Amino acid sequence: MQDGKVIVGYIGNGKSANRYHAPYVLDRSDKFRIKTMQARHVDHSAWAAIPGVEYVTDTEAILGDPQIDVVEITTPSALHYFMAKRALEAGKHVTVDKPFSATYEEAAELFDLAAKNGVTVQCYQNRRFDSDYLTARKVVESGKLGKVFEVVTSYDYWRPTMMDGMANDPVNNAPYGHASHCLDQIISWFGTPDRVHSDLRQLQGAGMVCDYFDYDLYYDELGVKATAHANYRMAIQRPSFEIYGDKGAYVKFEKDQQERDLKHFYLPAGHPDFGLDAPEQWGTLRYQDEDGLHEERVPSERSSYSQWYDALFHTVANGAPQLVTPEETLAQMRILEDGMGQLA
Repeated sequence: MQDGKVIVGYIGNGKSANRYHAPYVLDRSDKFRIKTMQARHVDHSAWAAIPGVEYVTDTEAILGDPQIDVVEITTPSALHYFMAKRALEAGKHVTVDKPFSATYEEAAELFDLAAKNGVTVQCYQNRRFDSDYLTARKVVESGKLGKVFEVVTSYDYWRPTMMDGMANDPVNNAPYGHASHCLDQIISWFGTPDRVHSDLRQLQGAGMVCDYFDYDLYYDELGVKATAHANYRMAIQRPSFEIYGDKGAYVKFEKDQQERDLKHFYLPAGHPDFGLDAPEQWGTLRYQDEDGLHEERVPSERSSYSQWYDALFHTVANGAPQLVTPEETLAQMRILEDGMGQLA
């Protein structure tokens, strides 16, 4: 650390680093400084250079730099495990973009290596700070739904040609790319499930990429079934969250709006309205109590992925427990790997 700030280096300088990571680190400039970003080719035609950041092509410029505290792995998915292992071997704290790894065994190896070297490694589960997710949790905590028995989250898109012609691949697919977010939200909310049913499909046929997922996670003591489903061919998208209880229901149609703003280069630093839902995007709560049936719109929680970096700072600087625990990531990896094993 320098001047009370955690020093960060990136291995990977593409969309993930520049859209989903760096803007939130820059929004916490009192806690972090980005020193170095690595890529095979330094090219700023797609993503402008960040002032004050050194751009390099050699990973050793990051791994061998004693000033760098945290290495963020934002390479293509197939390289996550390999690059994370190298960074841990260099004694760095490591953040790995999703998917964390290809297999449960790889994930367990990374956690063991981190513990051996006295550092931390965790998956970048920024969507724990999605406003729709946090609002859904708040509605449940209010008790207005009574005993909740079903939670459904959807991550649909209308991108019908995005995966056209892609062959089956262990990490470049819808479950590893997007279910990794949905499953983490459920696991961080309810814990490791007692049972899981996975319905994965290859809509383009056998041997092609998995572009459809539907996971049911069962929590027997709670009496809850939590479903995470999505595909990229939904011209009419399903609600981002549906929650059903014995006294009411809550439905929120639109997803968190941070990604919308990021795509328009409207960034969190200096924009207090970044990622905000408009009132017409709020969810609807309908519930019964002793006074009858009520219906109301629920204001969306204010949140930012910068809060993930607040937690990372406290872990690295103060030794606080990491936000995304090894147990949570391993539970998710088991579900993802087992599900993909069903496919031809």
